[in-house]
Amino acid sequence: MYAHASRTPSPAATARFVAALGRPEAVPPPVLMLLGMVSTQVGAAVAKQLFAATSPGGTTTLRLGLGALVLLAATRPTRWPGWRAAGLIGAFGVAMAAMNLAFYAALQRVPLGVAVTVGFAGPLLVSLLGSRRLVDVLWALVAGTGVLLLAGLGGIGVDPLGLLLSALIAVGWAGYVLLGKAMSGHVPGSRGLALGMAVGAVCVLPFGVVSGGAGLLDPRIVALGLGVALLSSVLPYSAELAALRRMPARVFAVLLSLEPAVAALVGALLLGELLAWPQVAGVACVVGAALGATLARPDRRVTGRAPR
Repeated sequence: MYAHASRTPSPAATARFVAALGRPEAVPPPVLMLLGMVSTQVGAAVAKQLFAATSPGGTTTLRLGLGALVLLAATRPTRWPGWRAAGLIGAFGVAMAAMNLAFYAALQRVPLGVAVTVGFAGPLLVSLLGSRRLVDVLWALVAGTGVLLLAGLGGIGVDPLGLLLSALIAVGWAGYVLLGKAMSGHVPGSRGLALGMAVGAVCVLPFGVVSGGAGLLDPRIVALGLGVALLSSVLPYSAELAALRRMPARVFAVLLSLEPAVAALVGALLLGELLAWPQVAGVACVVGAALGATLARPDRRVTGRAPR
């Protein structure tokens, strides 16, 4: 249905990105943010190419499992967080597992830009509909119009199951954000993310074993899975934290609003997924709603978002 190119990021480009994260103080915060978003979407593009060798379930297992190992080694959580925090970590991990399974399954059927934008609309709509300001209702309508354009309004055919899976991403992402916010109040730093990702890896393991089988132990597939884990989880999270320490919260939120557009661009460049004009308009509506809602609000503390 969509033309897929076999292009992957060059080793030199990856090395430059890692070097930038090794000295984040030498990189302007907005550039760090953009690098993090590009890294996330390039990781998704690499994951989509993994589907030829394994399944979405196998890809999710590798991404969460290897990502959890890297983050656990970096954070080294040793103390029991308490029953309440453990419950939040468990729920957060389940939401992460469901969201990632839906995301990679959707990528088999719809372009990267469509899946990310519909998913991004989930937490955005939750935030807007929870507001009491009339202008936020307007932005919610704009975002909803964008989702309808992506869903086929304007005569563009979209795989129905892929669209349903994208809607599940939105639901999972909204729960993931809410649970992540609650968890961060009990587990400081990135330890909660590491533990939650480990729970998510355990949850998706049966799906990976059933659909991926012994192929998950193939060294080439494991290496690609590690690349996906680094590009989609570890590197963007590090970039965003480094950027957030040196930039105003509102600027951080504005830049984060550009993620659907970055996903559409990466999908076009690396996967050959050229969106039709109504779909491009849909992406623009969701990005515009996020930007408008962010710029219209007073400054507030932003804690960042853990990578998907």
